[in-house]
Amino acid sequence: MTVQHLTFGHLRRHFRALGTLLFAAVFALTAAAQSNSGTVSGTVTDSTGAAIPGASLKLFNAVSGYSQATTSDAQGHFQFPNVPFHGYSLNAASTGFQTFSRAVSVDSAVGVTIPITLSIATSSETITVDAPMDLVESDPTSHTDIDRSLISHMPIESASSELSAIVTQASPGVAADSNGMMHGLGDHAENSFSIDGQPITDQQSKVFSNSVPAAAVQSLEVIEGAPPAEYGDKTSLVVKATTRSGQGVTTPTGEINASYGSFGSSSVGFDLSYGGKNWGNFIAASGLNTARFLDSPEFTVLHDQGNETNLFDRIDVQPGINDTLHFNVQYTRSWFQTPNDFENLGVQDQNGNTLGNTDQRSRIETVNFSPSWTHTISSTAVSNLGFYVRRDSYNYYPSHNPLLDFAPSQQQESVAQQRSLMNTGAHGDISYVKGIHNAKAGFMYEQTFLRENLQTGLTDPGANAPCLDSDNNPVNGYTSTTQCSSAGYFANNGTNYNAANPNASALPTPFAPVLLGYDFTRGGSYYSWHGRADVKQLALYAQDQITAGPWQINFGVRGDFYNGLTIQRQAEPRTGLSYTIKKTGTVLRISYARTQETPFNENLVLSSTGCADAVIYAVFNVTGGCTSNTATPFNPGFRNEFHAGISQSIGSHFVFTGEYLWKYTHNAYDFSVFGTTPITFPIEWHNSKIPGYAISFAMTDWKGISGQFNASSVAARFFSPQIGGVGAVPASASTTANVYTPFRIDHDERFNETTHVQYNMPFRKSLWYGVNFRYDSGLVAGAAPCYNANASANTDCLGFSLDANGNPLTQGGQPLINLSRLTADQQFQAGLVCNGVKATPTAGFDQCLSSQLTSNLIKIPASGTEDADKSPTRIAPRALFDMAMGDDDLFHFHHDRYKFSARVTAINVTNKYALYNFLSTFSGTHYVTPRSVTGELAFHF
Repeated sequence: MTVQHLTFGHLRRHFRALGTLLFAAVFALTAAAQSNSGTVSGTVTDSTGAAIPGASLKLFNAVSGYSQATTSDAQGHFQFPNVPFHGYSLNAASTGFQTFSRAVSVDSAVGVTIPITLSIATSSETITVDAPMDLVESDPTSHTDIDRSLISHMPIESASSELSAIVTQASPGVAADSNGMMHGLGDHAENSFSIDGQPITDQQSKVFSNSVPAAAVQSLEVIEGAPPAEYGDKTSLVVKATTRSGQGVTTPTGEINASYGSFGSSSVGFDLSYGGKNWGNFIAASGLNTARFLDSPEFTVLHDQGNETNLFDRIDVQPGINDTLHFNVQYTRSWFQTPNDFENLGVQDQNGNTLGNTDQRSRIETVNFSPSWTHTISSTAVSNLGFYVRRDSYNYYPSHNPLLDFAPSQQQESVAQQRSLMNTGAHGDISYVKGIHNAKAGFMYEQTFLRENLQTGLTDPGANAPCLDSDNNPVNGYTSTTQCSSAGYFANNGTNYNAANPNASALPTPFAPVLLGYDFTRGGSYYSWHGRADVKQLALYAQDQITAGPWQINFGVRGDFYNGLTIQRQAEPRTGLSYTIKKTGTVLRISYARTQETPFNENLVLSSTGCADAVIYAVFNVTGGCTSNTATPFNPGFRNEFHAGISQSIGSHFVFTGEYLWKYTHNAYDFSVFGTTPITFPIEWHNSKIPGYAISFAMTDWKGISGQFNASSVAARFFSPQIGGVGAVPASASTTANVYTPFRIDHDERFNETTHVQYNMPFRKSLWYGVNFRYDSGLVAGAAPCYNANASANTDCLGFSLDANGNPLTQGGQPLINLSRLTADQQFQAGLVCNGVKATPTAGFDQCLSSQLTSNLIKIPASGTEDADKSPTRIAPRALFDMAMGDDDLFHFHHDRYKFSARVTAINVTNKYALYNFLSTFSGTHYVTPRSVTGELAFHF
């Protein structure tokens, strides 16, 4: 076991004292969970102090679109529960009185109390107390706010991964990837979610888990800046979600909806809010069935059926004036096929017999239960205590005949898996707001139980062949190297007996006798592997936000204690500073954070210890190679990140935000993939350097038009060697003397931008039209063809540029690219064209002159210019348009109590033929969604 101590010595005593204080406070004062929302309450009176019942009050934010309305009761009291942290405008009006308006800031669980005095109307003027809500926020940490008003109208590409699709489209700095995967600010899915205060730091892509349904979300706050001390683990992007509540909804309110669209996609769902002054219940349920559940390796959809069932329930109970109980319950089940490519059709066995089509499938079940208790200590202090249990159960099913899982150059084995990941934890905090201080101290303890079961066996007759022919090609039908010489062949023992043959191929992996019993082409069966681990994490933190005039200062410190397959302790200071220039509507900000970067939990045990198993070691030597034949546990990384930015309001409807960032990480994480399956393994690189910028431009509602523009450019520079886990080291890592060779990871993208515009028709406010535009310059491609024969260069092209003897490939003195390592279908997927002839799924090229090889799907660098760091092969740029049009009040009856709505959503309107990625080490090859159209009808009550 590796032990690292990365604490600051002078802070050790501080953490001991802080830990004692926190635990004493938590259990003596009854604290509760870290929360993402607060309350706004007060009393409406006239100038004599008499209560005004029935006054209309509205709390809203012009930038995010959030809006909540209520009326004062018989005593003039009002309350807005479950208000996401943000700045708001509060308006109050009553017949015969002047309208009241005030700016309100909700940035703590400590309730905000606003006494409102209405003056008798002498004119139509509005009484404004303080200034109206600023369009820009003074917080030193940059973030994006997304409200339900946007969530419910935005055209969303994937109904099975709505939450990640919304974040990708509506916030800056996110590189879009296949299957709902999002890469925030240059990191591979280093994202965490805080759902009503519950931390979720495991993968939320639909091939890993099931996220909270979008129907349950009231608002999102996406933190792109340096994370405050209360957040840890995975912090490149922190998504704070506040779910919908039924508290205060005294009349049952909800909707029933159904939709149908392209690929036979159909869905049904409902949600219901109901409650009283001191209690509430929100419940949402939905079902989805589609013939295109995952993004496919072919633009033509093959074997891609899937379905998903969602149930979410939130219960709020306020048993006393100082206490609130909150319960979240979620159950989600998804089942889906692994999409086929053309090579998975009509699969043949080693004797040439046609067996049928590949039929691999997955099932994921997610169960989540999270109760919490909020206690008001005083008018300036609130405490919270929460517990949670979340379990993801993942099952991967192979084809009924293991030999059907063979795909040339892609999947050389059949695999089955039963994996579970269960988080159990407690978290609490005390919030204190008084004067210039907004302080919080808290803790988080989590234990993650990992259970991994894997069955695998070889399906490629050439993967572990005992005998080779005179061209070094594997020979079928033999089970021992002793059988080779008598049959006129050569033993596959690592010796090149055919070195003198200029046509001989490179030697394959030597025959491993340990795999013979697990080779289906030689009568073998599945090999079973079992792994388990318990990962314990403790975090203690304290932070304070100090407001002094135009200055706002954040200071915090966090201590993370990680005890998994390795042990690490990390002290993490966090700080930020902002300065607001009220006159010009300008906010200048800088921030810094040190963070602990923990390894991904998905298949962590297999990737860390599997290579110590003789059979697993031999299997991965065939498919990519272990870094060693011993256990290689992951050490948590540590990061220093810096942010500097500006926010600027322009007039009364426009806001610009820009930020530059630098992130330096030691022990940086990525994933590698098992063949063409969704089974992935975490891997660890020596370090990474990620500089870049993110900008956004928002337009609040102006005559029915609102919109948002986001853009970013982030360089994801990783450095070899690989220091942990299963996975292939890039060819560039072994071609230079400098072992710390930089390369662009496959989620690196030079530039991307998203634009969303919505227009509510002036002649019918309920009729609206929305459009999304997204431009991506292209992620780094995987094993894409290119030419660079310089063996001392930092290049990934050598496998395409050199012959078996290491000499540059040329024809007539011109650079020649060897394409034989790609199958015909892979060449077709890459859109390769050689001298005007297009590759097809069944007819490719063995070689092509570099000057004659082109593609409209990938960008191939000019001969001799490819560099793994400065100019890697990339996916070609793409521009996608999505549109939606609907009417929120198609017709209504019973005094507007009941109404119908309808909408039509079109994804990839131009039917753009483009790739997300190509032979990515993480996710393989995937195309964007072909044009799809979906119609939805809903009944609201």
